Amino acid sequence: MDKYRVVPGSPVDLKTYETTYEGDLSKKDGKDQLETLTKSLRDLQELLYAEHRQKVLIVLQGIDTSGKDGTIRNVFGKVNPQGTKVVSFKIPTARELDHDYLWRVHPHTPGNGDIVIFNRSHYEDVLVVRVHDLASKSVWEKRYDHIKAFERLLTDEGAIILKFYLHISKKEQARRFLARLDRPHKRWKFSPGDLEEREYWGAYMQAFEDMLNRTSTDNAPWYAVPSDRKWYRNLVVASVIVEKLQSLGMQFPKIVPEIESYRARLAEMIEEGVE
Repeated sequence: MDKYRVVPGSPVDLKTYETTYEGDLSKKDGKDQLETLTKSLRDLQELLYAEHRQKVLIVLQGIDTSGKDGTIRNVFGKVNPQGTKVVSFKIPTARELDHDYLWRVHPHTPGNGDIVIFNRSHYEDVLVVRVHDLASKSVWEKRYDHIKAFERLLTDEGAIILKFYLHISKKEQARRFLARLDRPHKRWKFSPGDLEEREYWGAYMQAFEDMLNRTSTDNAPWYAVPSDRKWYRNLVVASVIVEKLQSLGMQFPKIVPEIESYRARLAEMIEEGVE
């Protein structure tokens, strides 16, 4: 899956990036692999939580319908919610706007033993803010360096950061909007404003390209994930995360001293019928 990693400093032209998977892996085999990976992720998350030494931040970005919610549901559905948190960044509140744009983000970053998933993120401030002229270029242009410094701070303090841009085609987005209208239980997710936002497709693609070009770093890499096929999107994201967690060399805490004496005492309690 390393082929989807955006190499720092490499030029990104999204028109040349795949949105769909055309390889030999079947959907069934892909889903079988995903099932295995999600079980591994469940075990690795338990190990991360028990060791309580490392922390993981997952960033999901993509245009509407690219599959951020679906990725979270299908990749992280088996992990223990006690050590996993999903944070969604909506329109800033009045109080948040009174502070710098990263002020609302920092309190949600992971602590030791945690996995935190950002469903949209601090990158909205170089995406929607840019596309809709909510700030001048002289303001948002500086934010690429701010964000890299912010992420460097987090990784210097021990965080693992993995960032996924979910790349879909304009045609696939239209199909997914239509699917929402065709399914009664999905219609609540559709808004007429979604079609208005679609008119900014070109501007968003340019903003995503600059985001990938300017903020994929060795310590916090971006992965541009083909996402027209949902099963393959999930497989790529799960594969990258599991491989990274496996590389951390995590271990369960050492057993308590004098464990045999505790085992003997507990066995005696059971024999005595102690409640």
